[in-house]
Amino acid sequence: MTTTLLRTAAELHARARAGRRAVVMTMGALHEGHATLIRTARGIAGPDGEVVVTVFVNPLQFGEGEDLDRYPRTLDADIELAGQSGADVVFAPSVDEVYPGGEPEVRITAGPMGERLEGSSRPGHFDGMLTVVAKLLHLTRPDLALYGQKDAQQLALIRRMVRDLNFGVEIVGVPTVREEDGLALSSRNRFLSAAERRTALALSGALFAGQDRHAAQEALRARAREVPATRARAEALSAIGESRAAADTHAVATAVPGGPAAVRAAARQVLDEAARLDPPLALDYLALVDPSDFTEIGDDFTGDAVLAVAARVGATRLIDNIPLTFGSFGAAS
Repeated sequence: MTTTLLRTAAELHARARAGRRAVVMTMGALHEGHATLIRTARGIAGPDGEVVVTVFVNPLQFGEGEDLDRYPRTLDADIELAGQSGADVVFAPSVDEVYPGGEPEVRITAGPMGERLEGSSRPGHFDGMLTVVAKLLHLTRPDLALYGQKDAQQLALIRRMVRDLNFGVEIVGVPTVREEDGLALSSRNRFLSAAERRTALALSGALFAGQDRHAAQEALRARAREVPATRARAEALSAIGESRAAADTHAVATAVPGGPAAVRAAARQVLDEAARLDPPLALDYLALVDPSDFTEIGDDFTGDAVLAVAARVGATRLIDNIPLTFGSFGAAS
């Protein structure tokens, strides 16, 4: 389809609108993860709606020593991918268009959630992110906006901002897209050498290890409830590969479903091993958090959670996460 490149909000506002407008916000260097967001937006907006992809490298999101100048700019390729994925418009404003008076003195503050995890590692990052998201929502005037779940803390903060400040827009989260080897798609992956990429696989590997441990424990917990408190219970538990737990069926029967501590330990083991590779993985954080506020969950937690990790491999910093549900007596979501 033909995709129109627009540089100003006035040009965008002058377009005739029939159905709903869906916006996908990016910093460019589009890849299959962005394409999935755009295709999802196209499906929601429908043939009568409009899909707008913003391409803007926001200087407020980069702290001192971060890779603003190094961040890839590939607008021609971005327009092509956006069009192939179903975008009607690529909105690529200049810094002066977004910040006409220079860096804004009045900004959105992310609050306590914005100081945790990514916010602790990158002070001021989420204030800058929310400020530009708020401005782009005003500039593009969408009915809905889509964001990837790979940036789980960002998505949670955008949802909180929209709710707390009464933005009239629907926020849609789209699941993380991964490459065949499990690495979460990111514009920064292109900076990894072949050896660094092998090390970087520990991020998703750690998450999958935690997910597998969680699923096994949830299955064990469900089986323990189903089997009568007899010798048959121990035999059943042993049959699903939990012989140590089967030795103490009473402990299994009263254990907290899913075991957050065990999930963390399984993930940490993979990351510890990656720290000894060449090149090594330098862990920033591993966290198992409540997605409503990104605080660590306790061993008695039930409900939805996020297992999140951030690390550096060489000069490249990567993040990843995976959703889990505790107390469901089933596999991870």
